[in-house]
Amino acid sequence: MKCRIFSKKTVLLLTLLLAGPLLFSSAAVAADTYKIGGIFSVTGPASFLGDPEKKSMEMAIDQINADGGIDGRMLEAVIYDTEGDPQRAVQGVTKLISKDNVIAIVGPSTTPTSLAVIPFAERAELPLISCAAGIAITDPVKKWVFKTAQSDVLAVASVYQHMKDNGIKKIGILTVSNAFGESGKDQLLKQAAAFGLDIVQIDSFGAKDTDMTAQLTKIRKQEPDAIVCWGTNPGPAVVARNVKQLEINIPLYQSHGVASPKFIELAGEAAEGIFLPTGKILVAGLLPDTDPQKSVLMDYIKEYESKYNLAVSGFGGYAYDAMMMLKQALPGTNGDKEKLRDNLENIQEMVGISGTFNFSSTDHNGLAEDAFVMVRIENGTWKLLE
Repeated sequence: MKCRIFSKKTVLLLTLLLAGPLLFSSAAVAADTYKIGGIFSVTGPASFLGDPEKKSMEMAIDQINADGGIDGRMLEAVIYDTEGDPQRAVQGVTKLISKDNVIAIVGPSTTPTSLAVIPFAERAELPLISCAAGIAITDPVKKWVFKTAQSDVLAVASVYQHMKDNGIKKIGILTVSNAFGESGKDQLLKQAAAFGLDIVQIDSFGAKDTDMTAQLTKIRKQEPDAIVCWGTNPGPAVVARNVKQLEINIPLYQSHGVASPKFIELAGEAAEGIFLPTGKILVAGLLPDTDPQKSVLMDYIKEYESKYNLAVSGFGGYAYDAMMMLKQALPGTNGDKEKLRDNLENIQEMVGISGTFNFSSTDHNGLAEDAFVMVRIENGTWKLLE
């Protein structure tokens, strides 16, 4: 029996020939998938934002793929955790752009992390749909940047209108010392005169501060009719507890940045009676049937709570809305980022979790005043105010 001896070159050639179909198949699968990047504060202090956003993005992709994907292509999520840190956000976005070759990015979760990554998305000419509220994200308009979270401009207007309707004249302001707080403070100062409000004291706190009694004591000395706290957890919960400890018996308003069950959990009994603006999701069941958002909200709530056995927050809806925008904008683009961007900018009358979106070349947030309602925390839950 003769034994054939093959050269190394022959063995390599045979290996490549045999592997060829597999290599081609892998390439075909890759070509049939649209990769969408996600960059969220999944862990860390802002996990109450990022974790439901990650879950909502994954849920939306599962729904889209179950319906056949986009033009026959499946969507694939590539998600990185920023831990709420702008530097980690930049690292994650850099990987999404240079390593993962995504065609769009959803996130980040916070204003500071969003502002940190915007220049990278712009240089890469890649659509980015932020889930953060700061007006500076989309004002001035940036060609490649959109956002789904309701703007702090609208949030402040909602708070101030409620104050005006209830005869409040003098207010004290306490804001967190980061981009979200600075953006909120800017709007609180700019809009006060239009609502007949006199700001008698302004102070701030660090995002990791654990006691704000000194700031609140200074505010109380000025005898305001109400206090506005602008921040995201955990600081605002500390403010709520300190207000109760100091027996400051005037209305306390919080920003939409705490519109989640997590705030009530952190503040405990001190949350009782607090006013804040929120997207409609927290009171979806209380909305009239004529509200165009109600059915969209109820479907989202049912799917999310069934899938994750967790209560929803408005924050997860930011990522869900972003995915529904991509679902609407992707068909017919063949993954071309410029076409995708153009289609995003032309979205009109899209009823989402955060409101009804009408984008344009001059508005990359696309929401109006009706995106917010005012609520009061009563008996550990949300009461819709008229």
